[in-house]
Order: sequence, then structure tokens, then C-alpha cells
Amino acid sequence: MAITAADVKKLREMTGAGMMDCKKALSETDGDFDAAIEFLRKKGLASAEKKASRIAAEGIVSTVVSEDGKTAAIVEVNSETDFVAKNEVFQTYVKALATQILNNDYANLDEFFAAKSDLDDTTVEEHHKAMVAKIGEKLSIRRFEKISGDAVVSYIHAGGKIGVLVEATTDASNDAVLEAMKNVAMQIAAMNPSYVSRDEISADLLAKEKEVVTSSAINDPATLPKPLLNALLDEAVAGAAMSQEDKDVIAEKKNDKYLFNFLSAEGVQVLRDLANTHTAEYVENKIFAGLVEGRFNKHLKEICLVDQAYVKAEDKENVGQYVAKVAKDNGINFSIKKFVRFETGEGIEKKQEDYAAEVAKAAQIN
Repeated sequence: MAITAADVKKLREMTGAGMMDCKKALSETDGDFDAAIEFLRKKGLASAEKKASRIAAEGIVSTVVSEDGKTAAIVEVNSETDFVAKNEVFQTYVKALATQILNNDYANLDEFFAAKSDLDDTTVEEHHKAMVAKIGEKLSIRRFEKISGDAVVSYIHAGGKIGVLVEATTDASNDAVLEAMKNVAMQIAAMNPSYVSRDEISADLLAKEKEVVTSSAINDPATLPKPLLNALLDEAVAGAAMSQEDKDVIAEKKNDKYLFNFLSAEGVQVLRDLANTHTAEYVENKIFAGLVEGRFNKHLKEICLVDQAYVKAEDKENVGQYVAKVAKDNGINFSIKKFVRFETGEGIEKKQEDYAAEVAKAAQIN
């Protein structure tokens, strides 16, 4: 009988096997779905379906740099266990994926999955399904990126747990530049910035970030400027929301720097609620505005690479100053243009194994 695309799609959804494997299974069994599923199970290709519901939060990040040092690729592939992540077959497979990404241009994961695999005559997706069956647990090609520029470097930390690519604008890709870029890559791995510089942050996002810092300051009444805090404490004592016990603590320890250690959680919440009613007033207060500006600048120094304190510096220079010094010392044009940082499993909720519960369940006698 004729095998339709809809039949192949249906079998694929039922088994999790690759499209070509599903088509072959249906052809070999004259379109009998039960027999096709059995065919795939015997080939070890239907096992991917059961693995699809598992959480793959381990794995590795792999990077590849072109021979001319101007293009690099990075890919994250997740596994269920750290044991598989350390498997040489798995690591070789992930490196091959990174190499294929380096040598081609893919707009997204769907396009990459549909491309012919460099490892056999199937697609990347179909070969991946076979790898799932071979290795025996769920594997997930989660994300990739490719960058090109005057000079690029890669850095892998903790055996593939973190991978970093750095792109620089420079007129000389000499040893000094590449060493500096590698140092910056190590900084990125350790300190996890969000941007190269403040110039990358839009005005809207800056305003939003400042709003977050302002709200955070208001909701931390213990750090309010003294005049504002004293007025807030007086208002709380005069009001009905705070317990008498907390009012007594304020009366006794109002000028004690450890006051908030003695207040109840409910009492602190009363102060937060009162502070929020004064938001407009606080924002106009010069002392409070200075406090917020200080916190905001500190926050930007944490999330912007060039503003971060350079971890390898002997003095107090930041990353931007370090890069500028390398450029000056070598008489070249050199600046960091872009970076990519992948950390294995970031943002994925890992499965929490309750071994005691599993043992208890296994020990039950029905």
C-alpha cells in the first residue's frame, strides 16, 4: 500500500523515531501501525518515545573555532545523567555537532534538525534519535550559536559545564590579543555578565532596571536613609497595624543599628507596606535618589562585562581598562565586541530524586 506523509507523521508521534525510520517501518510492514511499532522497537528506535518525558538537565557544552580564528560555534546538548555527559561517545558526538554548525549556516534549531547529518546519510534529527537509542537515555540538542569577527576564541570550563565564545574587533590577532581574549572568556565563565557594556542596554530596559532597584530599596526599609526611616518608624508606632510588642521594640531600640533583628516578620512587613505608600515622596528625596543611583551603578557593574572588576587584576582595574591597556601596550585597535555563554542545564528544573520514597515503594508488599 502507499505510505503517506500523514502516516509517517502519525507513527513518528507514536514512537518518537525519526521520519526515515518511520517510513521504512511502514514500508516493511505494509502500513500496519502495530507491526511498524514492533519493527521499530526491535531496531531500538522506538525507545526514544519513553525517554521523551524525562528531564535532561546534565550534558555538556562544546565549542569549535575555525582554522583562521575568525569563526566559532557553540552547542549545548543535554543528557539525563552526568555519567553519560562524561562518556567519550557522547562527547565526540557533541563535538561533531559543533563542527557541523561551524561549517554551515542554520537560522534555528528546526533548520539544523532538518539538515543532512555530517555523520551519516540521515538528517541531524534522525541521527540524534539513533544516538538516543544507542546511549540509552534522553538527549536534547538545546541551543547553538555561531559568531564571526576579526578574532574569536573559545573557552570551556569545568569539563564542559560552561562554554564561552568571545569576539573582538581588532587589527591584529597576535598572541597578546588572543591571550587577553582568553582571559576575558575566563572572566565571563566565572562572573556571568549579561552585556558587554551599558551601550547594549536600551533606554527602556535601563528604566525598568532602575525601577526594580528603586522598588527593592523601598522594600528594604532597614537601609532607608535615616531621616526617612525615623519618620517611617514614627508612623508605624502611631498606627494600628503594628503589634504592641513591635512598637515596644522600636521605642527601646529605635537608634540601634540591629533594630530589625529584634522586630517580628510581621512588624517588618508593616514597615514595607508603609514605605510603599511613600514611593512618590521617596523618589523625589535627594538622599534616597542618591542611594538608588549607587545601587543602580553597582548593579550595572555586575551585569556589564567591561565594568566588572577584572578577576585577575593585581590592582582595581576593570575588564574595560584591562582590554584598553592591552591595546595601548601593543599599539593596536582592540575591543570586545560580543560574547556567548552557555551553562549546561541553566533554566532547566532538575528532577529531584527521592531515593527513600523509591526504596519504600519498592519494599511495599501488595
